[in-house]
Amino acid sequence: TKLGSLGERERLWPSAFLMMGIPGLEAFHHWISIPFCVLYLTALLGNCMILFVIKKTQSLHEPMYYFLSMLAVTDLGLVLCTLPTTLGIFWFNIRRIGFDACLTQMYFIHILSFMESSVLLAMAFDRFIAISHPLRYPSILTKTTVTKIGLTIILRGTVSLLPIPFLLKRLTYCGKTELSHSFCFHPDIMNLACADIKVNIFYGMIALFSTVGMDFICIVLSYILIIKTVISLATKEECLKALNTCVSHICAVLIFFIPMIGLSMIHRFGKNFPPLVSTSVAYIYLIIPPALNPIIYSIKSSHIREALFRALRRKCESEW
Repeated sequence: TKLGSLGERERLWPSAFLMMGIPGLEAFHHWISIPFCVLYLTALLGNCMILFVIKKTQSLHEPMYYFLSMLAVTDLGLVLCTLPTTLGIFWFNIRRIGFDACLTQMYFIHILSFMESSVLLAMAFDRFIAISHPLRYPSILTKTTVTKIGLTIILRGTVSLLPIPFLLKRLTYCGKTELSHSFCFHPDIMNLACADIKVNIFYGMIALFSTVGMDFICIVLSYILIIKTVISLATKEECLKALNTCVSHICAVLIFFIPMIGLSMIHRFGKNFPPLVSTSVAYIYLIIPPALNPIIYSIKSSHIREALFRALRRKCESEW
């Protein structure tokens, strides 16, 4: 019975998938790996720095920076999910990934993406309360409330995508096993099946619209209310000061949602697009935000800059 079930598994599912690097540029993978290494190192060091500075600086123990810590943890997770397979292809041409390993990587990439979307929504809510109801800010966003928001974000991302691996396992796969990227995406795996994938498409769209789609709509509504509040302020200086606190968050929203929406559209409607377009957008979506977010917040937040300089100064003084 055990041998029979194993044979049935091999018949229904491929033992492994073959990942793709950058199509047409395979001969230059070693050179292409250099900017990827820079981006990965920037993301790892930058987000670790953000977490270290916030943890060590008592004045940064506020809701805004707690949410920024959540964003940094999510970005680190996304980087660690894609780094091994991407650099494995560029450095050693390791294209093979086991079926179960691929589903695991896909699940974590998607739940971390959904969690990042939810964190960005929480940060928009934080900015709305800080600008529209500044006197009530400490009583609304208490540590208990922030903790509950964080746990809700984790639970929401984990549960909403839990059926996806099981929906993929119920499919029968054809002979083709080559993926379009150097990591595993749900639409990419789904399109290799030779069975009816309507349920997978339907559930994927429901999960996407009920999480990321709703998050994006709520972020836009938050900024409409923020702008309405800012317009009512007495002086131009107050308006600019209020909007300046949102610049970092707006940049983070744009560099996350634009590539994500673009990649979703390409997977669903862009079958005639060159493979290089889909691959490039996927890399932008998963690597650029984790690398740029720490830079954006370090440049725009004087509190983080000052805390970082103090930490570096203390380290230099202790070494001397």
